Amino acid sequence: MGGGGSAAHFGGMNGRQPSSNRGGVLRPRDRSGKLNWFKYSSPQTFFPLAGKLVPWFGALALAACAAGLYIRFFPAPTDAQQGEAYRIIFIHVPAAWMSMFLYLVMAFWAGLGLAFNTRLSGMMASAIAPTGALFTFLALWTGSFWESPPGHLVGVGCAADVELILLFLYFGFMALQAAIDDPRRADKAGAVLALVGVVNIPIIYFSVKWWNTLHQGASVSLTKAPTMAATMLTGMVVMAFGFWFYSIAAVLMRARCIMLERERASEWVVEYAKGPA
Repeated sequence: MGGGGSAAHFGGMNGRQPSSNRGGVLRPRDRSGKLNWFKYSSPQTFFPLAGKLVPWFGALALAACAAGLYIRFFPAPTDAQQGEAYRIIFIHVPAAWMSMFLYLVMAFWAGLGLAFNTRLSGMMASAIAPTGALFTFLALWTGSFWESPPGHLVGVGCAADVELILLFLYFGFMALQAAIDDPRRADKAGAVLALVGVVNIPIIYFSVKWWNTLHQGASVSLTKAPTMAATMLTGMVVMAFGFWFYSIAAVLMRARCIMLERERASEWVVEYAKGPA
């Protein structure tokens, strides 16, 4: 159980279970036969996996968004008070959900890189930021079309200025990283900002309760039954899954580009650039 066991722990590119680990050859499975996910902690091994996952999640995103839009335009009933205008919630609400969730995921990856000094963590955080900013802008933009933003009807909303702070946090994270030439230092500086900004997420979520004199109460809650039609809720959830699948595909594509840029001097990138023999 010497150095060979350690090498087997981190895994490699070969998909077969080895009978031994002589010579320190990296394998994706340990001696018990279980797939070892630690092998994907390096850009070299994560890059081909991301390339395989992108088309799958892209197809899932297309299917889910198409289903969500179908529910939006056809089965979903017309709201008795707000008419057809309420249908914007099928875009606004999932976008608001994703804007907050992606920030938490970005902060998680950034904090992981700050704590363990892993290269892949910083790359993933950098790849998530533009997609998170996109959904935050989409939530603000669609909410502006309605006098009473639909996000406030479903427990995800807040005052527009609080959501705007989240957008500025995304922009600040990207700007700070772009201002520092050394990628590792940029990752650390961005991680500190991302972790500090996490405090904004619960403020956004609970603002609908804190300032309920200004905005209507929540129609969807984690602790209470929804007060909206089941078709409306189903459509929003389906669209949320579509946005989530899209986010995964977009982030993985962007992460691959970042890996190629940062690891361009590595042997595996040089070989990849040469293309198939």
